[in-house]
Amino acid sequence: MSLDARGDVAVVIPAAGAGVRLGPGAPKALRLLDGEPLLVHAVRRAAAATSVRMIVVAAPPADVDAVRTLLTPVAPVTVVPGGAERQDSVSAALAAVPDDIGIVLVHDAARCLAPSDLFERVAATVRDGAGAVIPTLPVVDTIKEVDAGERVLGTVDRSVLRAVQTPQGFDAALLRAAHAAAADSHTDDAGAVEKIGHHVICVPGSDLALKITRPIDLAVATHLLTLASPG
Repeated sequence: MSLDARGDVAVVIPAAGAGVRLGPGAPKALRLLDGEPLLVHAVRRAAAATSVRMIVVAAPPADVDAVRTLLTPVAPVTVVPGGAERQDSVSAALAAVPDDIGIVLVHDAARCLAPSDLFERVAATVRDGAGAVIPTLPVVDTIKEVDAGERVLGTVDRSVLRAVQTPQGFDAALLRAAHAAAADSHTDDAGAVEKIGHHVICVPGSDLALKITRPIDLAVATHLLTLASPG
């Protein structure tokens, strides 16, 4: 399958993290879900989005060749060595995106069941003029603010809170500027864009785009897999 003749979007997947909270084993993106690495599931769904022209994976440096071999049957993918931190991996992958691609989506391999229509929804909002777009879900739990001694200070108004997912979408030039200006670490790329004073727009996320962090998340994802076809 060739992606070159279609789309205006590059998907960047930082996949060099160890995944300590999943327990000992392979790097997180290479842990198995229903017999296939999380990264394979993530790439398959990204490639199913028709506006995606290019996928760049930042792999553990020692596993670049193995990841390239793993993904060759799944979709055409550019694989680069990742860095010690997530933002280092995103920067390394972003450097491989050519200047003629104007929209970049940054996606976590740990959200490997994110459906292709979520990629399209985020990309379309960037295409319509939003420089930075994040998919979100309403927060359904009651949230308490606590002090260092675990004493409750108050109840946070959850109506103004959102749980953030990926893929996050950006005007490519804006994302490059945010990474160039980053002086400290950030947990997502929207945070880097916020720090340079740019607004970030929310779009509806997907229940399928859960983040696999702990062993129980793998069990939930295994159950959801039957609902999460690549297209």
